[in-house]
Amino acid sequence: MDAIDRRLVRALQRDGRMTNRQLADHVGLSPSPCLRRLKALESAGVIRGYHAEIDPDLYGLPITVFIRVRLERHDEDTVNGFEAKVRANDNIVECHVMTGQADYLLRVMVADLSDYERFVRHDLQRIGGIASIDTSFAYGQVKRRAAFPFVGR
Repeated sequence: MDAIDRRLVRALQRDGRMTNRQLADHVGLSPSPCLRRLKALESAGVIRGYHAEIDPDLYGLPITVFIRVRLERHDEDTVNGFEAKVRANDNIVECHVMTGQADYLLRVMVADLSDYERFVRHDLQRIGGIASIDTSFAYGQVKRRAAFPFVGR
């Protein structure tokens, strides 16, 4: 990726509904080369899709929970089984493989504390192979940034 590609990506991260003409003007290209670059970025997998940013409170999922999970074993079946169940669960919006005491960090969105209890009892604990679950509730958000930082080369 060159500097123009990075400017294209950053502009789209800020406003994914921008027209090709607006995008071209923003990065200093004419529309045809801009569209070619955009299609190339999509084909290469740099741009994986376009999404709407939704207010979680207005959507009905105001509670964000971070859950640190440690597995009992790290054999292939346990890891693959856990990760497959995580991928299939809609309440889990992010899952990261971690270093340190926890093997995974999950970001979960729920409607209320009863919904969280249901999630733990009926979804998470039923996965199997989990040694420990450590939960933290987010009671505020200081920063959320959709756009990646600029990488200059």
